[in-house]
Amino acid sequence: MRLTIDNINPNVRRAEYAVRGELAVKSEEFRARLAKGDASLPFQQVISANIGNPQQLDQKPITFFRQVCSLLENPELLKNEQVLINGLGYKTDVIERAKLLLKHVGSVGAYSASNGVPAIRESIAAFLEKRDGFPANPAHIYLSGGASSGVNTLLNVMCADKSTGILIPIPQYPLYTATLSLLNATCVPYYLDESKAWGTDLDAIKKSYEKGKADGLDIRCIVIINPGNPTGASLAEEDVRAVIDFAGKKNLVVMADEVYQTNVFVGKFHSFKGVLRKMQKENPGQYDAVELVSLHSISKGMVGECGHRGGYFELVGFDPEVEANIYKFVSIMLCAPVIGQCLVELMVNPPKPGEPSYELYNKEYSGIHEGLRERATALHSAFAQMEGVECAEPQGAMYLFPTIRLPQKAIDAAAAEGRSADEFYCMRLLEATGICVIPGSGFGQAEGTLHFRTTFLAPGTEWVGSIVQFHKEFMDKYR
Repeated sequence: MRLTIDNINPNVRRAEYAVRGELAVKSEEFRARLAKGDASLPFQQVISANIGNPQQLDQKPITFFRQVCSLLENPELLKNEQVLINGLGYKTDVIERAKLLLKHVGSVGAYSASNGVPAIRESIAAFLEKRDGFPANPAHIYLSGGASSGVNTLLNVMCADKSTGILIPIPQYPLYTATLSLLNATCVPYYLDESKAWGTDLDAIKKSYEKGKADGLDIRCIVIINPGNPTGASLAEEDVRAVIDFAGKKNLVVMADEVYQTNVFVGKFHSFKGVLRKMQKENPGQYDAVELVSLHSISKGMVGECGHRGGYFELVGFDPEVEANIYKFVSIMLCAPVIGQCLVELMVNPPKPGEPSYELYNKEYSGIHEGLRERATALHSAFAQMEGVECAEPQGAMYLFPTIRLPQKAIDAAAAEGRSADEFYCMRLLEATGICVIPGSGFGQAEGTLHFRTTFLAPGTEWVGSIVQFHKEFMDKYR
């Protein structure tokens, strides 16, 4: 029998992934038409504010990282060090780092150990110790093809069947619900508190947990995205402590998605590992059984190397037999891309003050961070001017997630097209301006509310004015 939509894996058919869904596909069609000289569209460029893809939106790669990678990919260049230094502007520490990494990986075209190059895992452990003030064991660190691959590995091991429940924040990055659909496991949603800048609400978590248990689910894990995607929220330490305490009492694995840990504009980042270790030190024996996995990636932050697919996860407090099966699952995938692993090493061990590459590295890193802050502020200010739009102050990550209140006439027009009202709004925005954002329904939202998620990665702020103008015309049309 030929494959049809009716006989393929129903779990795949059921899975949804809005950030690369219909709106994203249509935006790419517009981009292709513009590239072919189509002048019939009412805009001259497409701005893909639908996904955190920094270098697609002209974020420049960090020079140190790319120079080291160029030598890893073509070690023959190291035979001409003077040309590299005098002719191409490579610093001596670039050459030293490339030689060191090549010593450990041999060739970036070869497989590494299943869980990653040992020396790179040691470098990550040193980074974690410096970040948190507590030691990390390289044996419990696993390199992955971006954080997404790590999430997939962990959920595959954790989810036994439909009765497995995973607590997922709503709104959430749809990787989590999509992966649970593929695994035929059950999402147990808990709602973030929009009135408190999208903070975690322990009462909401408890209610969702109790409802899931009442429905007969075996709830095994709570997912926290901090800083948040799509909300941009950055959790205070007391919120982190509350989640860890609850997870300890209910024997839940804490899955801390911390890929935006350097994208913080308000307050400071509190890692779950650092807070857990403090709680264990303050309360001997009480939190020793807590199972925590934290994930990080080269795709976000100031690095923005999404296409190189590099990341890692660290396991804390896992049963050795369970960890052995995580290792087995990772081994089935062979290994993470080795050039991506090397970029992870550069991310966790960048040039230090006094080293030849530090001045340029610091200038580029700080410039990217400040540019993100400026654009977040400009976008937030624009939303403040727009009728029926409310948005929390940008705290971190790469996103804003404003509430929109649309006239009934617009809601009716959306229903006539078989769309949700926020999807209808986002489609009209794309068609009028070339700006692709994602409706809140793609991430989950409280019933009766409407949102959209936008990145603030695109250069300049002119496109922000296009959103303001579109919104005014949309509201006037459907008022």
